[in-house]
Amino acid sequence: MTSSTPHSESTSDGASRAGGAGLLAGRTVSRIGFGAMQLERLQDDRGAALGILRRAVELGIDHIDTAQFYGNRFANEVISEAVRDEDGVLVVSKVGATPDPGGPYPMRLAQRPEELRAGVEDNLASLGLEQIPLVNLRRAVRGPGLRAEGEQLVDIDDQLAEMTALRDEGKIGAIGISNVGMDELRRALPVGLGCVQNAYSLVSRDDEEMLRLCLAENIAWVPYFPLGSAFPGMPKVTDEPAVLAAARSLGRTPSQVGLAWLLHHAPNVLLIPGTANLEHLEANVAAGGIALDDETLAALDAVPSQSGEIAVE
Repeated sequence: MTSSTPHSESTSDGASRAGGAGLLAGRTVSRIGFGAMQLERLQDDRGAALGILRRAVELGIDHIDTAQFYGNRFANEVISEAVRDEDGVLVVSKVGATPDPGGPYPMRLAQRPEELRAGVEDNLASLGLEQIPLVNLRRAVRGPGLRAEGEQLVDIDDQLAEMTALRDEGKIGAIGISNVGMDELRRALPVGLGCVQNAYSLVSRDDEEMLRLCLAENIAWVPYFPLGSAFPGMPKVTDEPAVLAAARSLGRTPSQVGLAWLLHHAPNVLLIPGTANLEHLEANVAAGGIALDDETLAALDAVPSQSGEIAVE
């Protein structure tokens, strides 16, 4: 029986890259990154948020995913404070929504081209950057998440034209897209994409064809909800018997097995699990060192993909 673990390389400061090395927008980064969304839970403990980010860098993470609407700028601001130039961290942000702290949800859609531009400017200001290395266009024509209606229903070509202009102006380094279908992906390919972010996990693989197209085109596949979701109506990786059996056999947690499967599944997969807990952060990084033998991989690959959507992300 053979086994494999993700390849390992070093960061700019000599630390081993979390989960090994992958490519994102033409740059080598850790395959396990950090998603900053949950940092908003630490708005009353800024020191703890800074500590999480510094520990992430120490653990070999050099790829952080954020957004202006995470905690109404809080995530961006603590990233700006915690991450130093010498850390060599690639910061990825997204546009397509904006903070709405007084609304029914903490964000509202901002899909119009002028709103995308304003979103980039706001991200630049709160991150303290002159250029954001990669910005994802978060579409809203399909679930999960808020759905576009009325003036927020914008053709992707119009949005990509604005994103391309922002890239040409040097405000962003590369363009990604998020929450898209195959038709939108194909329409976006001529722009030159750095990554695609869609909901994807062991138990939710409806976008497998898109993942394979991205692999063929050398585009990073960065799944959100990598363990499924705790929201009603969406399956959870940690409920699957095959995942639980693998976790028992390996002496790992079901969450770690779910993350390890993603890293083994395709070489263009990069992960951005988020947490506001140091122990969970370290467990997520440790998932990058898990070896899955052929028998275990076959059992996990055989788990059926399930469909399920929620109304709001």
